[in-house]
Amino acid sequence: MVFWGRNYALKAQREREEVLKKASDLTADPKKYNKATSYGAAKYVKNIKFDEKTGEILDVKECPVLDFAKVAEEEKFDGYYSIVTSELDMSDSEVIDTYRGLWEIEETFRITKGVLEARPVYVSLMDHINAHFLSCFIALTIIRVLQKKTGKVYSAERIVECLNSISCSNEHENIYLFDYRSEISDAIGEALGIDFSNKRLRLGDIKNILGQVKK
Repeated sequence: MVFWGRNYALKAQREREEVLKKASDLTADPKKYNKATSYGAAKYVKNIKFDEKTGEILDVKECPVLDFAKVAEEEKFDGYYSIVTSELDMSDSEVIDTYRGLWEIEETFRITKGVLEARPVYVSLMDHINAHFLSCFIALTIIRVLQKKTGKVYSAERIVECLNSISCSNEHENIYLFDYRSEISDAIGEALGIDFSNKRLRLGDIKNILGQVKK
C-alpha cells in the first residue's frame, strides 16, 4: 500500500532545503569541499568530479551547477510511504499505525546511539553506566516533547544543533548578548512560552525565565 503524510512531506522539504543551501555554496566555491564534506549535497550538483584517491574536487571544463531536474523529481515523492506487508487481514489504518510505531522505535534507537552518543560507553562502574544511560533517556524524552510541541516538523538532529548553538555572553555589567536565533529556536520558544527573539537580556530576566521553566 502507498499513502501520503503531511508531516513527512514537510520534514522532507525542510531537510532538502538545508542540503540545497550547502549544495548552492558548493557550486559557488567548490574548493572549500571534498568528497567527505560535500556528502549529501553533491547529489544535487552537476559537473562535479572527485579524485578517487584524495577525495578532492577536480577541475572540470564545465562549472558545477545545481541539478534542478533532480530536485524536481525528488519533490514529486515528498510525503509518500510505500509499505509491503503480509498482514492481509489488517485494515489500511491498522497497517499504517503499526508501521508508524515500528518506524518511531527504530528512529529512537538511531537518535539514542547517534545524536545522544549513548554508545560507546566510556565509563566502567555500574553506577556511572546507569547515570550515563539515564541522562541519555532524559535527553531523548526532552527531544520527543520538543518535537511534539513544534508539530513534529524538525528532526532530532536539527533540534539538538539549534539548542547547542544558543549561547550568550556578558556584554556589560548585567546585560547579556544572545548571538544566535533561528526558525527552530523561535518555534521552540513559542511552544514553551519563552521569547528567544530578544537579542539582549538582563541577568534578572534570565533568572526569571529559568525560574518559570523549573515550575
